[in-house]
Amino acid sequence: MTQAIDQDTVIQYLLENPDFFQENAGILPELNLTSPILGKTVSLHERQMEVMRGKYKTLELQLSKLMHTAQDNKALAEKMLDWTQALLKEKNDVDMPQTLVMSLKSVFSVPDVTLRLWNVREEYSMAWFTQSVTEDIRNAVNTLKTPYCGKSDNIEALTWFTNTASIRSTALIPIRENAGSEPFGLLVLGSPDKARFQEDMATDFLTDIGKMASAALDRLLTIG
Repeated sequence: MTQAIDQDTVIQYLLENPDFFQENAGILPELNLTSPILGKTVSLHERQMEVMRGKYKTLELQLSKLMHTAQDNKALAEKMLDWTQALLKEKNDVDMPQTLVMSLKSVFSVPDVTLRLWNVREEYSMAWFTQSVTEDIRNAVNTLKTPYCGKSDNIEALTWFTNTASIRSTALIPIRENAGSEPFGLLVLGSPDKARFQEDMATDFLTDIGKMASAALDRLLTIG
């Protein structure tokens, strides 16, 4: 009576004897498997080819995703460069906030952008970018360690926009000199598309936007 051998034993034997099928090639035509792709019985060789083609297809899809990601990153880097150039070309301090806002809108295709600053020099105290900044807003911005994205309901900063009713999602970007300092402003991006700025989206790029904005705007701050 033939003793039954469990499949783990067979697998282990084949792994330890990689030349088994080469040395016993005569049994290959006798080994038939069911193909999940063709739905019929195929030879071991045909099944092996199916498995290899499946692996190649998976690798092709992964490569395609990597290429698309690289293209997206390149496009984003180019936009950041365009925005940075627009900021560097602005020579007038008082015009920098408007340049920053308008270039963000045009370069990144953001429908609505505005900002407010505080602790600015006296000559800028009546400028548009210092108006309607309440203590509540400043306290709220102080709690933001990273940019906030999400629904636009009950956000007081929305009153800074001309057409508040059209804003369905927002990104709130605190403007601070460094990670450990208190914010001296808030940059607000708005969109009628509720999916444009979602709560679960990554905010690394928005953080970089905030750093660049800080570097461009700190010339307006009170010295000392």
